Order: sequence, then structure tokens, then C-alpha cells
Amino acid sequence: MSAMTSMPSPTRSRRRRSVEGGWKQITINRAFLIPAVIVFAVLFVFPLAQGLYWSFTDFTGYSPEANFVGAANYTRILNDPALLSGLVFTLLFAVGTMVLVTVVAIPLAVQLNKVFLGRNFVRSLWFFPAVPSMAILGLVWSYILSPLDSGVLNTFLRNTFGIDAISWLSDDALARGSVILVGVWAQAGWHAVLYLAYLQAIPSEYYEVAKIDGASSRQQFFGITLPLLTPAMAVSSFLLLTNGLKVFDLPYTLTNGGPGYATYTITQSLVVTGVSQGEYGVASALAVMFTVAVGILGFSQLKLTGAISRRFTA
Repeated sequence: MSAMTSMPSPTRSRRRRSVEGGWKQITINRAFLIPAVIVFAVLFVFPLAQGLYWSFTDFTGYSPEANFVGAANYTRILNDPALLSGLVFTLLFAVGTMVLVTVVAIPLAVQLNKVFLGRNFVRSLWFFPAVPSMAILGLVWSYILSPLDSGVLNTFLRNTFGIDAISWLSDDALARGSVILVGVWAQAGWHAVLYLAYLQAIPSEYYEVAKIDGASSRQQFFGITLPLLTPAMAVSSFLLLTNGLKVFDLPYTLTNGGPGYATYTITQSLVVTGVSQGEYGVASALAVMFTVAVGILGFSQLKLTGAISRRFTA
């Protein structure tokens, strides 16, 4: 009788085997993550730690020796107009293009969603600026916006309105504005097509019910269209922000970072300082400061997008 009571029940045995099998499956699943963790560590964690270390040294890239200099590289960046200008203009370009493209692309997508003659052709025209590379667009627009009398835009303004030549690319404020506006022109059509895809997924019954209730076009836009486009706004703003923060080719070909350092970008500063001049310590410090700024900007963007989404879905 005692032998029978000491034997494990079939239910308990099956439960034990199930738990053991579950742990084995979890171990196998985690083992498959090891290659991804190794790649992440090699391509991200190690370079980030190495860059952070170099930012406190005078490493030149040519000598294996690197002397610890503390915060001297960061102090130099804050006192160097070229390096600081690259950081400031990159953030200005990223935020400016993100806001302006969003303001332009959403109404443009609403218009392109309507039925009219040649709609597909008009859509392709708006999408076309996203096809060539930014470097090519920068070269084309550098000829159009040339501050000389022979510039395309200056020639048009002089022959049509009698306006003297405007220094589009030789004035600090005008050069910054020109780079941002060209960036908006190049990306607005692509993001309008992105919003258009989300618009076509909105059920038409929503608008029919709104019309029956007497809602105007403006009320339908702010009450139906805009709230349902918040997921698209999150995707679009994230893409604009990431592309704007790593911009290099458009300002480089359009203004070459000028006039002076007005349109210098962070990537141009990193290349010139770190590679051309062999000051990897200063370039690493600039990269660390840029990483912190990107983190703050990205976190703010996520919080703002979440707040807008909750505001419209509440």
C-alpha cells in the first residue's frame, strides 16, 4: 500500500515533462538570439564604447597611442564655430524638414486622393523628385539658385519683375532656408504618397455618415482624416527625422557647407575633422554630443506623436 502511494501520479509526471520541455524550448530560442546579440555588440556597442573612449583622448588615427585629455575635446567643440555650426544646422534641418513636409504632404495627399482628370500622372509628377539622389538635386538647384545674375531664378525675377539678383546661396539665412526648402520639395511628394496609402484605407462610410450629419469638409478633415492619419504621421516623422539627422549630400552639393559654416552638417564635420584632419578624438566627441542630441530629439518626437495620437483617439 505504501509503495502505491509513493509512486508519482501520471498528471504530475506530464506536468514535469511539460515544464522541462518548456525550459528546453526557451533555451533553444535564446540560443538562436546569440548571433544577433554578437552582431549588435560588434557593430553598435563596441564602436559606441570605443568612440566614447576616444572622445576623451587626443587620438589621431595614425598613431596607436592616445593620451587622455579629459573634456578638452568637448570644450573645443563648444568654442569652434565650424563644429558647433554643423551640429546646430543638422538639428535645424531635421526638425525643419520634418515639420514642413508634414504640413505640406497631408493636404497634398488629400487633394491627390480626389478623383480628377490625369490623377495618376499628377501623382507621378509629385513623386518624381524622390527618384534622383539628393546629390544630383543639390547640383541642379545650385544652378537654379545661383546668386549670380546668370542664375535661373535670378534671371526669371529680373526679366519678369525687374528684381535685382538675390544672394540665395551667399547669405547665411537665405542659404539655410534654401537648403531646407529644397529638402522639403524633394521629400514632400514621397511622403504624400505614404499618407495617400493610409487615406485609401479609411472606410468611405465615415465620410458618408459625416455628410448626412451636416459636417463640412473642414470638419471632416479635422474630425476623421487627421485623427486616422496619426499612425502615418508617426511613421513619416520618424523617417524624416532619421534622414534629416544623417543628411550630407544635399547641403554639400548645394552650398558646400557655406557661406562660411552656415550650412555645415554633422556628417561633413565628422568627415572633415575626423578623416581629413586626423583628429579622431574631436570627431568622436562631436559624435557623442550628436548621439545625445539625437536621443533627446527622438524621445521628444515619440512623446509628441503619442500625445497627438491620444488627443485624437480620446
